[in-house]
This record gives sequence, structure tokens and C-alpha cells, in this order.
Amino acid sequence: MDWRPWYNSLTKPSWTPAPATIGLIWQILYPIILVSFGFVFVQAFRRRLPWLVALPFAINLVANLIFTPIQFGLRNLPLASVDILIVWTTIIWMMIAVWRHYRWVALAQVPYLVWVSIATVLQLSITVMNL
Repeated sequence: MDWRPWYNSLTKPSWTPAPATIGLIWQILYPIILVSFGFVFVQAFRRRLPWLVALPFAINLVANLIFTPIQFGLRNLPLASVDILIVWTTIIWMMIAVWRHYRWVALAQVPYLVWVSIATVLQLSITVMNL
């Protein structure tokens, strides 16, 4: 079922980026996520990094992957808001957890954190505006 008519019918802030812009941003972020998360998971599997450091990366990955099905499949704005708050929180947790081991991995998350911060405010705004 096409999600576009539903999404277009929602009340959104005037500063909402176009879907194409959102897609472009994710096309830039996903390679950064792939490389940095992959590195963390490989280091954890090789026992060069404690699994507790990799834990927020795993939680973030799951939360990120389920956002779209929650938002556009279930069309559940409140649950999508909770999910994106988990994504945002785990990015900060990831950066703190990995900092003393691999600073480049923490710094690589900065663009992801910036975008998810904007997306979180957007999601919370859309949710409140459509209650």
C-alpha cells in the first residue's frame, strides 16, 4: 500500500524537507554507518573491542531499521517517535562508548547525530501536530 497519500495528508512543520532530500541524506549516511558499524562489529567479534561497546551500535541498527516499517507501514506516529528517540539516544551512547577505543568511529557519527537530531525534532513535531 502506498504511504505517500497518507504522509502527504499529515500536518507538518513548514521546514519539513522534501522526501527526495531525506532520501539523499540517507544515501550519504548509510555508507558511513556501514563502514563504522561494520568496523565495530568486526572488532567485537575479534575480541579487540568489548561487546558492551558494540551494544549501542546493535541497538541503534535495529531501531534505525524498524523506523520505516513503524512510521510508514504501521503508520504509528507515537511509536515512531519513541523509536527515533531510541535511535538518537543510542548515537550519543555509541559515541561515548567507542571514544576511548576508536575516536574516528565516534567522530564518524557526527553527521548521523546531526541528521537524526533534526529528524527527531521533525518526527516529534509531526506527531504532536497530528494527535
